[in-house]
Amino acid sequence: MSGKGIRAVWTASILAISAAVGTLTGTPASAIVGDEAKEGQYRFTAKIDIGGGRRSCTGALVESQWVLTAASCFADDPSQGSRIPGGAPKQKTTVTIGRTDLTRETGTVVDAVELVPRGDRDLVLVKLKDSVAGIVPVPLSRTEPRQGDELRVTGYGRTKDEWAPERLHYATFGIDAVSSGSIGLAGRSGGASLCMGDAGGPAFREMNGAFELAAVNTASWQGGCFGADEAESRTGVTSSRVDDIADWIQQTFARTLLKRSDWKNAQHIVPGYFTGGSPGGRRHMDLFVAWKNGSASLFQGADDDDPKYPFTAEHKISGSGWQYAVSVAGGDFTGNGSDGLVVRWQTGEVTWFSHVSQNGFSKEQQLRPANDTWVKYAKAMTVGRYTANAQRDDLLVVWVDGSISLFADLGANGLKREVQLLEKTQAGTYIEQISAGEFTGKSTADLLVRWRNGSASIFAGVSTTNKFRDEIRIRDEKSAWQNSETIAAGSFVGNARPNDVLVRWADGNFSLYPATDEKGTHGEVELLKQ
Repeated sequence: MSGKGIRAVWTASILAISAAVGTLTGTPASAIVGDEAKEGQYRFTAKIDIGGGRRSCTGALVESQWVLTAASCFADDPSQGSRIPGGAPKQKTTVTIGRTDLTRETGTVVDAVELVPRGDRDLVLVKLKDSVAGIVPVPLSRTEPRQGDELRVTGYGRTKDEWAPERLHYATFGIDAVSSGSIGLAGRSGGASLCMGDAGGPAFREMNGAFELAAVNTASWQGGCFGADEAESRTGVTSSRVDDIADWIQQTFARTLLKRSDWKNAQHIVPGYFTGGSPGGRRHMDLFVAWKNGSASLFQGADDDDPKYPFTAEHKISGSGWQYAVSVAGGDFTGNGSDGLVVRWQTGEVTWFSHVSQNGFSKEQQLRPANDTWVKYAKAMTVGRYTANAQRDDLLVVWVDGSISLFADLGANGLKREVQLLEKTQAGTYIEQISAGEFTGKSTADLLVRWRNGSASIFAGVSTTNKFRDEIRIRDEKSAWQNSETIAAGSFVGNARPNDVLVRWADGNFSLYPATDEKGTHGEVELLKQ
């Protein structure tokens, strides 16, 4: 492996924790420095080129438009410290992500446009010109590191016998010291060491194929590295922690997250627990977005309760064809707490994906064939727990004639168990938008309705027995909601009840109404005004 590393600054950093680490000893210089990664392995690792080849570093994709690396990579003289100004990089910076073998044309190459340094440690967030699609960012750890823990480290720097390797390498290190803002690492796998070109590289936990970023490497003795002092056998590493500043990292993403897209081109927005959040957990509800160009994104729910920043990351999901979706609804169809999607297509076909995440979609299953009457008569649909089923969600459909049907336990029964909740009625034809939520504390889900005249209602505790008896008007006629393009109910601010309401307006802007209940929508939070 290798690392960017002007020797002087690496030595200074390592000495700062030498008392905690003790005597740093390593394997002989003839040892292997690291192993070659397999094709497609650790795709979140980034190679950073600064100044057209003048300097090279490693980094980690932590959000689709942000890379985390060492601030000293961008310092005029790294030996003088890691403090750098924010803003555009002084030198042209190109970031390559998802390319295990640098001689191939896989992955993505994109320019860096902004640096956001962290003043108290050798860390900087690098904003990319464009979001990266098809590569899952590495999640941030919130677990305090402990001595003895093992971390995997990746890098594009020098190896034992290569000056400029063309392939990503990795090695295993153990945590030998923990201090405020940093940790000390020592090689565990044979001859593991970090070299010039590896600075800024990720140090992460790997458990059952899942990853969690614990630190970013900033300094090393470089024992065993090509071109290093042959007498140097020490291989200790200093790394900057991320667990204690995870909120700062995510808040940096969130400031510009909703501004990065033209929301007029969002065809469907669907709330759900897709990326690892769950009811009652720390991470709040995510938002699935199908774009008019056929692509799709997941906006990951936040870990804190700031209503101005309900999402912390955008994950571009591989796949296309979403311009042909007529209706999309999300919910838990399997009972495992991880949400999926049910989709009505222009052909009349209805399909479902039992699970959706930043890694992609589960195998698509057909619920209705093409040319089915659904394409003509289904007007809107939403997913919620209407039958008091403690495990799985149900599908509610509003038909063009004003009637409403419930398909119970969609995951187990598909579209076989239909219950008519409302007969054909003129009032039902005035429904424009619907969403399922929990606003009133009933045992079953409530239905949020936006009417054609701009008013809005909550129907409390909709079920097969309580068929729209309890209507609560929360918006009057000709309210601002007559300009809503989409309404979505969910836990966007906190995982408590009642739910919040997210409104996307016809002009592409967003508003959030936290903790909506039977007393009406609470204060509006303007999330995006273009």
